[in-house]
This record gives sequence, structure tokens and C-alpha cells, in this order.
Amino acid sequence: MSQSKKSKQKKKTTSDKNPRQTASAHKPKPQVVKTAKSTGSIPVWVWTLVVIVVAAGGYWLIRITNQRQEVANTLPAEISVAEAAKLDPQEWFFLDVREQDEWNQEHIEWATLIPLGQLNDRLDELPEDQKIVVVCRSGNRSAEGRDILLKAGFKAVTSMAGGMNDWINQGNLVVAGP
Repeated sequence: MSQSKKSKQKKKTTSDKNPRQTASAHKPKPQVVKTAKSTGSIPVWVWTLVVIVVAAGGYWLIRITNQRQEVANTLPAEISVAEAAKLDPQEWFFLDVREQDEWNQEHIEWATLIPLGQLNDRLDELPEDQKIVVVCRSGNRSAEGRDILLKAGFKAVTSMAGGMNDWINQGNLVVAGP
């Protein structure tokens, strides 16, 4: 073969190559892109989701634990013994929050005994459709009992100032025994 034929063949073989193959041979290698997974950090959307879930959980926890809200009382905080003595026992529920031994010594005949320490556990024994006057020995525990009832949702509650001490001193009727 002559030299011109050889050079033609070489040219022919190089020009016969597929153009796609030639282009892919000179393609740059892909760069490695670091993602959040490869760097060890947490994506922003995950943090956003965590904040939303924690906030929603906190909101519902507060809602669940604060179900009982104070109700506006329709009665004065305290009434005097003289006022309490005039109340009709058919319209008013007299709640004595003293202890059993105090009750046994003397109590208002139409009163019901629920010691202050048991009051929260026995709220279901109280009428919700009747006005309640809370009584104790001197007036301190009855105010505390009144506040417990108001927080529990009772709407018409008052306490008797002066308690059983003043009730007896003013000559009002009492009975003894259980």
C-alpha cells in the first residue's frame, strides 16, 4: 500500500468514529456534592417540624390539665350568721366542712358534713342546682371550702363568717351527735 492510501485509511477510521463516543470521552467527571446526610447536620425542615410538634404538644397538655376554670360567683363571698339563719333550708344547701368530732359536738340540723380534707374527692355529692353556704367552726375553713367549690365550677357558693362559734353565741338551733 502506498502511503497516501494508508493516510486515507487512517483519516477514514478516525472520521468513522461515533460522535457520541468522542463527546463522552471528554465529559468532565461529576462533582461530589455534600448533602446534609454526609455532613452530619439536620435539615432545617426537620427542626421546623420538631418545633411545631413540641409547641402543639405543649398547648394540648396545658388544655388537658386546666379543664376546670373558675366560674363567676353569683353570691357574696361571705354572709353573716344572722343572714344565714334566715335562709330557707329547702333553697339552700348547708355544707359543714369541719371534722367528724367537731360535728358530733354540735351542728346545724339541716347541714351536711363533708370534712374539708375530703371535699375535692366528694364534689359529686353536692347539688349543682342549689345555692350552697359553707360552714365551719370560725369561718376560715369555710372560706377555703367555698374557694374549692368555685374552682370546681359551682356557681352559687358563699361562706358563713364567724362559723359555728357565732351561730351558737347568737342562740341559733344546734343538734349534737352523729
